[in-house]
Amino acid sequence: MAKHTVGEMPFLDHLEELRWRIIWCIGALLVGLLAGFTIVVKGQLIRILQQPISPYLTGKLIFTSPADPFSITLSVSLMVGIVLASPVIIYHVWAFLSPALHRHEKKVVIPVIVGAVLLFISGVALAWFFVIPLMLKFLMTFQTESLQGMITASGYFSFVTSLALTFGAAFELPVLILALAAMGLVTPEFLSRFRPYALVLTFVASAFVTPGDILLASVALTIPLYLLYELSVLLTALIFRKRRSAARAAAAAEGAA
Repeated sequence: MAKHTVGEMPFLDHLEELRWRIIWCIGALLVGLLAGFTIVVKGQLIRILQQPISPYLTGKLIFTSPADPFSITLSVSLMVGIVLASPVIIYHVWAFLSPALHRHEKKVVIPVIVGAVLLFISGVALAWFFVIPLMLKFLMTFQTESLQGMITASGYFSFVTSLALTFGAAFELPVLILALAAMGLVTPEFLSRFRPYALVLTFVASAFVTPGDILLASVALTIPLYLLYELSVLLTALIFRKRRSAARAAAAAEGAA
């Protein structure tokens, strides 16, 4: 595929590039889903994912529909597939936006992809090792003197996978802000002035995306999300500093010529 800048590429060619990159992303997701299904079935991932709630059960998780075991396996496989396909998806998103970058900024594409994958995994790990056990400890011991729990497999795995994916996706905030900065939609000065509102908005967003309207999950997501916002401000400032230095050097070279 020929290389173009945003200004040189005709509109229809731009749409054609977008179409092919979407096809690549869908293909990567399908391959990831198949690989994830194999991992879930062969690696007995369902049994591993059940461990956080096992201490609060008298037996196994129950299912109420014949299709539940397959649908649960499929949903968990999709989560694994998203993780496996994320490097390809992030690459194509970044490659589509890369014409807006200067040449020296395109060199950071590999570190950005690696960083985005690590951020996603970090979000999932935070949910799995800290947030989910903490929430289960609170929820499964709340009002148990009066109420008897009977947890369904579909309800539990829906809760776990949605929470893990939410944390993983939320941890991509620095990548999103860097993409907006690359397109010139935000600047370090704007992000710095926006700090007083960022904490409130991160809490509102956390409360909106975390399942179950549980304050504990919202707070657990708000704190790292705001820290990631501060990291985004720092990274954006570094990018703009290098961009402005390169622009001054180019202007000086033209003046000398």
